Amino acid sequence: MLDKSRLSPSINKERKSALDREREIAKFDALAREWRDPNGKFKHVLAFNQTRLIAIEEAIAYHFGRDLNQDVPFTDLSLLDIGCGAGLLCEPLAWQGTKVTGIDASSHNIVLAQQHADSNSVTVDYRHCLAESLLTQVKEDKLNQYDIVLNTEVIEHVEDQQALIHTCCQLLKPGGLMIMATLNRTLKSYLVGILGAEYLMRYLPIGTHDWRFFVKPQEIDAMITAYGLRTVKVEGMSFNPLTNKWKTTKNTDVNYLLYAVKES
Repeated sequence: MLDKSRLSPSINKERKSALDREREIAKFDALAREWRDPNGKFKHVLAFNQTRLIAIEEAIAYHFGRDLNQDVPFTDLSLLDIGCGAGLLCEPLAWQGTKVTGIDASSHNIVLAQQHADSNSVTVDYRHCLAESLLTQVKEDKLNQYDIVLNTEVIEHVEDQQALIHTCCQLLKPGGLMIMATLNRTLKSYLVGILGAEYLMRYLPIGTHDWRFFVKPQEIDAMITAYGLRTVKVEGMSFNPLTNKWKTTKNTDVNYLLYAVKES
C-alpha cells in the first residue's frame, strides 16, 4: 500500500489543489438548475446579474463604438465568458450579435446552458473546459483570440489567481476589452457579502465564498499590467433595500466591475 505521508510536498499540494477544485465544481453543480428561476431563492442574484449585464453592454458599446439602439450592435465581435455558469450573460450578449463562447468547469452548467440556448434558438458555443485548456487549444491550432473576455464571479473561487489572470490576458486580442467582476477584500465585503448574503439573508448558500480569496482592484490592476493591459474604469454594485434594486456606483467596497484594455 502506498504511504501517502512519504509523497513529496509538491505532489501532496497538487492533490490538495485538485480536491479543492473538485469540491468547488461540485458545489456549483448542485446549484446549476436553480439559477434561472426568477421566483426561486436566487432571484436577488438574477436581479444583480441584470444590472451588471447593462453595465457590461454599455462598456462594450463605448469601447468598440457601437450603438445600443441598433438591433444587433455587437455584430462581428467575439466574446469569451470564462466561468459562464448557466449562461446568464452569454445568451443576452449573443442576442446582441456577439459571437459568444462560454466555458465552465461544471459539465452540469454547460448542459443546462446549452439546453436553454437551444430552447430559445440562440447560438452560443458552450464548452466544458478550463480556461487554460482553451488557451492551449488556441495556441496549438493558431486560433484567433477574443475581442472581449469576461471573468465574472470566478477569481474569488480560484486558488492560483495569478495563473487565471495570465490566461485571461493571453486569450484577449490586442485592443480588446477585459471585464472582471468580483468581490473586494474589505471588512465591509465580509460583513455584507458573507455574513449578510449567506448567513442572514440566505441570498446564497452558506460557504459560497471564502473571504481570503476576495481580490482588491489594485491587485488585479498590478497583475494585468505585466501583460500589457491598462485598467480604464472600476465601478461598484450596490443594493438599495428600499427600492429592492441594484445599481452601479463609485463605491467598490463590496462588489465591483473592472474594465481593462489590452494595448495594441
